[in-house]
Amino acid sequence: MDETFTQLPLHLDPSSKAISTAAPTPALKDELAALNALHRSLLALDASNAPHGVPPPPVPVNPKRSAQITKLRESGNAAFRKGAHADAVRMYTFGLEMALGRPGWEPVGLVREEVSGLYANRAQAHMALQGWAEGAVDALASVEMKRGGNGKAWWRRGRCLLEMGRVEEAREWVSQALEVEAGDADLLALMREVEGREGKGGRD
Repeated sequence: MDETFTQLPLHLDPSSKAISTAAPTPALKDELAALNALHRSLLALDASNAPHGVPPPPVPVNPKRSAQITKLRESGNAAFRKGAHADAVRMYTFGLEMALGRPGWEPVGLVREEVSGLYANRAQAHMALQGWAEGAVDALASVEMKRGGNGKAWWRRGRCLLEMGRVEEAREWVSQALEVEAGDADLLALMREVEGREGKGGRD
């Protein structure tokens, strides 16, 4: 069956952007009325959401998630102070899961700061349980998230390596730490301890 194309004399109002025609049929009139109504509703929606038709940016940080992460970290700290180190590990782990689960559009710097602190705290809790390997891994993860201004995490991994008898690795690690955290008193003291251990052939 042949198809017939009929060109209609449509007109676009330059100010309102409404479409009209000089020769409307009942069907065409209804179609144009529906199209113009849809256009007006979309304009009204944009105007109500933001000025100049520009949609507002998404909320960069979910305050509820931030509050929950803070609460979990504080709960872990409280458990650690009470000597409930296993409970502290559990609280820090929950906090890490929540921080690492932030949506991709939230600031990377915020996630790194949260995760670095939680890993460093969990490393300390592992160390209190003499979980040297676990503490070393967590301290390394903390440093990878935040190298500068994170002397505690650098120190904790060095201490864990030393406790495991990995003296050469401990020396290399603490040397690297002192390049970043120059003059840190705890790291300097740990380096002296490492050097003393090396003088004894790595034995106590």
